[in-house]
Amino acid sequence: MSRRNRNSGILPESVLEQFKWEVADELGISSKIKSQGWENMTSRECGHVGGRIGGSMVKTMIRRAKESLNETSL
Repeated sequence: MSRRNRNSGILPESVLEQFKWEVADELGISSKIKSQGWENMTSRECGHVGGRIGGSMVKTMIRRAKESLNETSL
């Protein structure tokens, strides 16, 4: 049985990419990612980014979505 991408269709890839870079900036590793690329980052460093996205960043995404919905309904 194949694995389904949980993020498929929920948010555009560009939005997820933006959040990933915001978290990398917060962690202070964005310059290293820009110079070395994601593929040369350690699992620990990528895990920190993914963990933050899965935790507090979800709250930020929900807040932004609510704000966007409120703006469009006005």
